[in-house]
Amino acid sequence: MHQEHQNGPQGRMRPTGWRLPLGLVVVSGMVGFLVVRQFYSSLPVLPWTAIPTLSLLGIGEIVTAVHIRRRIRRAPGTTPVEPLSVARLVALAKASAVFGSLVVGLFGGMALALADRLEMAAPRADAATAAGTGLAGLLLLGAALFLEYACRVPTGDRDRDPHAPE
Repeated sequence: MHQEHQNGPQGRMRPTGWRLPLGLVVVSGMVGFLVVRQFYSSLPVLPWTAIPTLSLLGIGEIVTAVHIRRRIRRAPGTTPVEPLSVARLVALAKASAVFGSLVVGLFGGMALALADRLEMAAPRADAATAAGTGLAGLLLLGAALFLEYACRVPTGDRDRDPHAPE
C-alpha cells in the first residue's frame, strides 16, 4: 500500500525552497566570519582559483539549463530527453545549490570579517578574493536554481509524455 506524507506522495522530489539556501548562507557566513576573526593570522592565503572554477561551473549549468529546457518543452529541432538524464541534472542542481549557498555564506562572512582591515595589503587581497569567491558562489547558486527550474515538466505535458512521472 502506498503511504502519503503530509506534503504528498512518498519519494517525490520537491523543488529547492528559499529556506535551505538562506539558512546555509547565514550559518556558514557566521562560521566564516568567526573563523577569520579568531584565526586570521594562522590561516593560509586564500586561493583565487576558486573564482574562475565556480564561475565556469555556474556558466555551464546555465547553458545546460537553457538547452534542457528547450528539449523538455519540445522546441523545434530538439530531441526528447531521457527522464533519467533529467533526474541526474536535478540532482546536480540540488547539490550545486547547497554548495553554492555554503560558498556564498563562508566567503561572504570572511570578506565581512576583513572589511575593517582593508588598509593592509594582505587582508585587502584576501577580502577581494573572498568577495570574488562569494560572488562566484552566488552565480553557481543562481545557475543551480535555474537548472532545477528548467528540468520541470510543464503542466499539461504529463498527459502527453509517456515517460513523465505520475
